[in-house]
Amino acid sequence: MRRLFDLSVATGLALGLGGVILSYLGNPANSGICISCFLENIAGALTLHHEIRMSYIRPEISGFILGSLVMAVSTGRFRVRGGSSPAVRFLLGFFMIAGCAVFIGCPVKMILRLGAGDLTAIPAAIGLASGVYIGVRYLKGGFRPDIPREMPGINGLFLPAFALLLLLFLWLRPAFLAIGQRGPAADHAPILIALGIGLGIGALAQRSGLCITGGIRNLFLARDLTLFNGIAMALVAATGLNLLLGSFHLGLHAQPSSHQAHGWTFLAMLLVGLSSVLIDGCPFRQLIKAGTGDVDAAITTMGMLVGGALVFGWSIRSTSAGPAFGGKIAVITGLIFSIGVAYLLRQKTRRT
Repeated sequence: MRRLFDLSVATGLALGLGGVILSYLGNPANSGICISCFLENIAGALTLHHEIRMSYIRPEISGFILGSLVMAVSTGRFRVRGGSSPAVRFLLGFFMIAGCAVFIGCPVKMILRLGAGDLTAIPAAIGLASGVYIGVRYLKGGFRPDIPREMPGINGLFLPAFALLLLLFLWLRPAFLAIGQRGPAADHAPILIALGIGLGIGALAQRSGLCITGGIRNLFLARDLTLFNGIAMALVAATGLNLLLGSFHLGLHAQPSSHQAHGWTFLAMLLVGLSSVLIDGCPFRQLIKAGTGDVDAAITTMGMLVGGALVFGWSIRSTSAGPAFGGKIAVITGLIFSIGVAYLLRQKTRRT
């Protein structure tokens, strides 16, 4: 347990420092690491949406997956399993990204925004914790998804292969690839540094099991602080480095990638927290699990990638002016769907 605690803290340290360093080296402000934003960028680069300002292949995503893969294989933890409610997981992956898009950031970015002094991320933190709490109540009430089963090894290599393909695309720049030259897409750290940080964090996260919503869940469910201490370290590390670099700006207004619709921020991250508990992991954790051969996490990641495309096609993503009507509908629909899934699978468990 002590070793796991140390690994969790080390992963949190790497996540906090890595996020700030990536912003300092070129990634968008307060968005050094953002799973939802990065997936939106990748979807655009693959022309799954046509917002060129949000189109770029972020090597950090490939790094997280491949770092996890290398660590899992080297420690004998690569195990191919899946088949647990794949359609439900795909849709929950989509709704997780929809919730992130309304907030303008995933749970990791929420921590980085807090670490940069962005007070608009406080309602997000409260919403995320509230969603996790609701999910824990369903877990205690008997919620259980289908039990995954062993699968042929090739199934577990799909997402790592896709991660390698993305790096190949970034290197070769095929004609179909869309890379924005202005806006957030043009803001990126040097490729090899971004990939290296992604690989390191991915490897550490595989060993420690660090998950933003998982740490909060364990705190509510069993008063276990192991993962939560890693989250706290990420916040402390990000805050400290931002202070040293002069990039800490405390306030509610004029913060990068933020808006003032705090009620919708709360509801959006409540959706992210609840759906993350139902599929056992936040967006960051899904990438790490996919690297270990978890086919269900790979399916969830594909749902998140589709979400990264449709938040633009369906006008779900918020702007600095606030959430769009489509975003509000997506959050409400996602909450209804998530609660329905939690209730129906709970009832199924009771009948059996």
